Amino acid sequence: MKRTLFPGLILFISVLVLASCGNQNQIRSGDSLEVAFDKAMNFYDRGRYNDAANAFETVISVGRGTEVGQDAQFYLAESYYNGRQFLLAASEYQRYHVFFPRSPRARDAQFLEAYSHYRLSPRYNLDQSDTYRAIELFQLFISRNQNSERVPEAAGYIDELRTKLAKKNFEAAEQYMTLARREARNYRAAAVYYGVTIDRFPETVYAEKALANQVRAFTFFADNSVPARQAERYQDAIDAYETYVQLFPRGENRSVAEEFYDRAITGLRAAESRDAERAAAAASAS
Repeated sequence: MKRTLFPGLILFISVLVLASCGNQNQIRSGDSLEVAFDKAMNFYDRGRYNDAANAFETVISVGRGTEVGQDAQFYLAESYYNGRQFLLAASEYQRYHVFFPRSPRARDAQFLEAYSHYRLSPRYNLDQSDTYRAIELFQLFISRNQNSERVPEAAGYIDELRTKLAKKNFEAAEQYMTLARREARNYRAAAVYYGVTIDRFPETVYAEKALANQVRAFTFFADNSVPARQAERYQDAIDAYETYVQLFPRGENRSVAEEFYDRAITGLRAAESRDAERAAAAASAS
């Protein structure tokens, strides 16, 4: 790292207290830009990341447009990251690669912005805003840096995060299946969430089981529907089964799909027979 000192560039700042007044590592009024940067790096190297971040901010405020200021910008992001302030780190990494797109570190900053959001991604059952943001940024990194050796790593994180999102939808469907024991309309909600898992995350480990369970959910929903709607709802279960066979002909949950497919076929035949009898009776009455 080149720490270029621009002649005559002096820190005209009020004294910024970074430690006790007697600390020789404190940035003082009159310190040159390079001396201030060295003091900030001293905090960083000693693992005092909050102090380092404050010091780098001071260097940036005075040294904007210089190589020292550019270095300080990167290490400000690094200080936040190592201090586990990942949202601030993501913001500063972004600032770095936007302001310095030709820097050798710009590519790393793009990756680390995405990775900071990855670190913020919570358990699957919580809000997944940072998960979606991390996926978006990793995809952007891959599209912009196709020759980077970090592309496989970024792709791996995308797969991991998408699996988490699939699990969130799958578990929501499972919860609706449990609730449906008290209120049958929740079977439809379960089928919808199984469908989201299949449609949005077909490559994940949850897709096959979600589709098998969707056959079950549609069948239960039809079982508990008013007679006039049963035929179409059993047909939904049959359609889901046919999709399952096409996508997962050797799926490990095929026995579940087949069990409820058979039940749906039986239900559909009964519903169609009943509907035909009702139609015939109405015709006779007229």
